[in-house]
Amino acid sequence: MTPETEELLIPLRTSRAALLLKLEGLSERDQRRPLTRTGTNLLGLVKHCAFVELGYFGDCFDRPSPVPYPWAQDESDIDDNLDMYAGEGESAADIVALARTAWAQADETFASTDLDATATVPWWPEDRRHPTLRRLIAHVSADVARHAGHADILREQLDGDVGLRPGMSNVPEHDEQWWADYRERLQRIADGC
Repeated sequence: MTPETEELLIPLRTSRAALLLKLEGLSERDQRRPLTRTGTNLLGLVKHCAFVELGYFGDCFDRPSPVPYPWAQDESDIDDNLDMYAGEGESAADIVALARTAWAQADETFASTDLDATATVPWWPEDRRHPTLRRLIAHVSADVARHAGHADILREQLDGDVGLRPGMSNVPEHDEQWWADYRERLQRIADGC
Protein backbone atom coordinates (compact mmCIF):
# COMPACT_ATOMS: atom_id res chain seq x y z
CA MET A 1 0.00 0.00 0.00
CA THR A 2 1.34 3.42 -0.85
CA PRO A 3 1.99 6.03 1.85
CA GLU A 4 -0.74 8.21 0.31
CA THR A 5 -3.23 5.35 0.49
CA GLU A 6 -2.29 4.70 4.12
CA GLU A 7 -2.81 8.39 4.89
CA LEU A 8 -6.21 8.48 3.17
CA LEU A 9 -7.34 5.43 5.14
CA ILE A 10 -6.73 6.91 8.62
CA PRO A 11 -10.24 8.42 8.94
CA LEU A 12 -11.91 5.25 7.64
CA ARG A 13 -9.98 2.99 9.99
CA THR A 14 -10.63 5.32 12.94
CA SER A 15 -14.37 5.27 12.24
CA ARG A 16 -14.40 1.48 11.82
CA ALA A 17 -12.75 1.07 15.22
CA ALA A 18 -15.18 3.56 16.79
CA LEU A 19 -18.16 1.55 15.51
CA LEU A 20 -16.90 -1.64 17.13
CA LEU A 21 -15.99 0.20 20.33
CA LYS A 22 -19.63 1.18 20.75
CA LEU A 23 -20.57 -2.51 21.00
CA GLU A 24 -18.11 -3.30 23.78
CA GLY A 25 -19.54 -4.13 27.18
CA LEU A 26 -23.17 -4.11 26.03
CA SER A 27 -25.54 -7.05 26.06
CA GLU A 28 -26.57 -8.37 22.68
CA ARG A 29 -30.06 -7.07 23.42
CA ASP A 30 -28.74 -3.52 23.84
CA GLN A 31 -26.61 -3.86 20.70
CA ARG A 32 -29.80 -4.71 18.77
CA ARG A 33 -32.24 -2.29 20.44
CA PRO A 34 -33.91 0.17 18.06
CA LEU A 35 -33.37 3.56 19.66
CA THR A 36 -34.87 5.93 17.08
CA ARG A 37 -38.18 6.25 15.26
CA THR A 38 -36.55 4.61 12.22
CA GLY A 39 -35.11 1.71 14.23
CA THR A 40 -31.46 2.76 14.21
CA ASN A 41 -29.42 0.35 16.32
CA LEU A 42 -25.75 -0.36 16.95
CA LEU A 43 -25.46 -3.75 15.25
CA GLY A 44 -27.39 -2.44 12.27
CA LEU A 45 -24.92 0.40 11.82
CA VAL A 46 -22.01 -2.05 11.82
CA LYS A 47 -23.80 -4.36 9.38
CA HIS A 48 -24.74 -1.50 7.06
CA CYS A 49 -21.19 -0.15 6.97
CA ALA A 50 -19.84 -3.63 6.21
CA PHE A 51 -22.11 -3.98 3.19
CA VAL A 52 -21.23 -0.45 2.04
CA GLU A 53 -17.55 -1.42 1.99
CA LEU A 54 -18.24 -4.75 0.27
CA GLY A 55 -20.08 -2.88 -2.46
CA TYR A 56 -17.82 0.10 -3.03
CA PHE A 57 -14.45 -1.56 -2.50
CA GLY A 58 -15.44 -4.97 -3.81
CA ASP A 59 -18.16 -5.16 -6.43
CA CYS A 60 -17.39 -1.75 -7.91
CA PHE A 61 -13.83 -2.95 -8.62
CA ASP A 62 -14.97 -6.33 -10.02
CA ARG A 63 -14.17 -8.06 -6.73
CA PRO A 64 -17.39 -9.91 -5.84
CA SER A 65 -18.45 -10.04 -2.24
CA PRO A 66 -17.22 -13.12 -0.35
CA VAL A 67 -20.55 -13.16 1.50
CA PRO A 68 -24.03 -13.05 -0.03
CA TYR A 69 -25.96 -9.83 0.13
CA PRO A 70 -29.18 -10.25 2.11
CA TRP A 71 -31.21 -8.49 -0.59
CA ALA A 72 -29.91 -10.80 -3.35
CA GLN A 73 -32.75 -13.24 -2.73
CA ASP A 74 -35.54 -14.12 -5.11
CA GLU A 75 -38.23 -13.35 -2.56
CA SER A 76 -40.60 -10.56 -3.55
CA ASP A 77 -41.39 -9.63 0.04
CA ILE A 78 -37.77 -9.04 1.09
CA ASP A 79 -37.22 -6.35 3.71
CA ASP A 80 -35.52 -3.45 1.92
CA ASN A 81 -33.82 -2.45 5.18
CA LEU A 82 -32.11 -5.81 5.84
CA ASP A 83 -28.69 -4.23 6.12
CA MET A 84 -29.78 -2.01 9.02
CA TYR A 85 -30.32 -4.66 11.72
CA ALA A 86 -29.15 -8.07 12.84
CA GLY A 87 -31.82 -10.59 11.92
CA GLU A 88 -33.12 -13.27 14.22
CA GLY A 89 -30.62 -15.80 12.89
CA GLU A 90 -27.63 -13.45 13.11
CA SER A 91 -25.59 -12.98 16.27
CA ALA A 92 -23.51 -10.00 17.25
CA ALA A 93 -20.46 -12.16 16.58
CA ASP A 94 -21.78 -12.81 13.05
CA ILE A 95 -22.10 -9.07 12.39
CA VAL A 96 -18.60 -8.31 13.71
CA ALA A 97 -17.22 -11.17 11.57
CA LEU A 98 -19.04 -9.72 8.55
CA ALA A 99 -17.44 -6.33 9.21
CA ARG A 100 -13.98 -7.88 9.51
CA THR A 101 -14.54 -9.80 6.26
CA ALA A 102 -15.58 -6.59 4.50
CA TRP A 103 -12.56 -4.74 5.85
CA ALA A 104 -10.18 -7.50 4.77
CA GLN A 105 -11.59 -7.42 1.23
CA ALA A 106 -11.40 -3.62 1.17
CA ASP A 107 -7.80 -3.75 2.40
CA GLU A 108 -6.96 -6.15 -0.45
CA THR A 109 -8.43 -3.65 -2.90
CA PHE A 110 -6.45 -0.81 -1.31
CA ALA A 111 -3.23 -2.83 -1.53
CA SER A 112 -3.70 -3.93 -5.13
CA THR A 113 -5.38 -0.94 -6.75
CA ASP A 114 -3.93 2.41 -7.76
CA LEU A 115 -5.69 5.41 -6.22
CA ASP A 116 -6.42 6.74 -9.72
CA ALA A 117 -8.01 3.48 -10.89
CA THR A 118 -11.68 3.91 -11.73
CA ALA A 119 -14.57 1.88 -10.41
CA THR A 120 -18.06 1.40 -11.77
CA VAL A 121 -20.80 2.38 -9.33
CA PRO A 122 -23.99 1.30 -11.10
CA TRP A 123 -26.32 3.01 -8.61
CA TRP A 124 -24.73 6.44 -9.15
CA PRO A 125 -25.85 8.85 -11.91
CA GLU A 126 -24.13 8.25 -15.25
CA ASP A 127 -22.05 11.44 -15.06
CA ARG A 128 -20.45 10.28 -11.76
CA ARG A 129 -20.58 6.51 -12.27
CA HIS A 130 -16.81 5.99 -12.67
CA PRO A 131 -15.05 7.52 -9.66
CA THR A 132 -11.48 6.80 -8.69
CA LEU A 133 -10.51 4.70 -5.71
CA ARG A 134 -9.30 7.93 -4.08
CA ARG A 135 -12.79 9.43 -4.44
CA LEU A 136 -14.47 6.30 -3.10
CA ILE A 137 -12.20 6.20 -0.06
CA ALA A 138 -13.28 9.78 0.72
CA HIS A 139 -16.95 8.96 0.08
CA VAL A 140 -17.03 5.82 2.24
CA SER A 141 -14.90 7.42 4.97
CA ALA A 142 -17.50 10.19 5.29
CA ASP A 143 -20.36 7.68 5.36
CA VAL A 144 -18.76 5.46 8.00
CA ALA A 145 -17.82 8.52 10.11
CA ARG A 146 -21.44 9.67 9.97
CA HIS A 147 -22.63 6.28 11.19
CA ALA A 148 -19.95 6.18 13.90
CA GLY A 149 -21.42 9.47 15.13
CA HIS A 150 -24.86 7.88 15.17
CA ALA A 151 -23.40 4.99 17.17
CA ASP A 152 -21.87 7.40 19.67
CA ILE A 153 -25.26 8.99 20.33
CA LEU A 154 -27.00 5.62 20.59
CA ARG A 155 -24.42 4.37 23.07
CA GLU A 156 -24.79 7.52 25.16
CA GLN A 157 -28.56 6.92 25.23
CA LEU A 158 -28.01 3.35 26.43
CA ASP A 159 -25.54 3.82 29.26
CA GLY A 160 -23.98 7.28 29.10
CA ASP A 161 -20.72 6.04 27.58
CA VAL A 162 -19.15 8.51 25.13
CA GLY A 163 -15.87 8.83 23.31
CA LEU A 164 -13.78 7.86 20.33
CA ARG A 165 -11.33 5.58 22.10
CA PRO A 166 -11.32 3.61 25.35
CA GLY A 167 -10.55 5.95 28.23
CA MET A 168 -10.98 9.05 26.04
CA SER A 169 -14.45 10.52 26.41
CA ASN A 170 -13.88 13.69 24.37
CA VAL A 171 -16.12 15.61 26.81
CA PRO A 172 -15.21 17.59 29.93
CA GLU A 173 -15.05 15.53 33.11
CA HIS A 174 -17.88 16.54 35.44
CA ASP A 175 -20.14 14.67 37.84
CA GLU A 176 -23.73 13.69 37.06
CA GLN A 177 -25.17 16.72 38.86
CA TRP A 178 -23.09 19.10 36.75
CA TRP A 179 -24.35 17.42 33.57
CA ALA A 180 -27.96 17.50 34.80
CA ASP A 181 -27.64 21.22 35.55
CA TYR A 182 -25.94 21.83 32.20
CA ARG A 183 -28.68 20.02 30.31
CA GLU A 184 -31.36 21.95 32.24
CA ARG A 185 -29.63 25.23 31.35
CA LEU A 186 -29.60 24.29 27.67
CA GLN A 187 -33.28 23.37 27.87
CA ARG A 188 -34.08 26.81 29.38
CA ILE A 189 -32.19 28.49 26.54
CA ALA A 190 -34.10 26.42 23.96
CA ASP A 191 -37.41 27.10 25.65
CA GLY A 192 -36.69 30.84 25.53
CA CYS A 193 -36.52 30.88 21.75
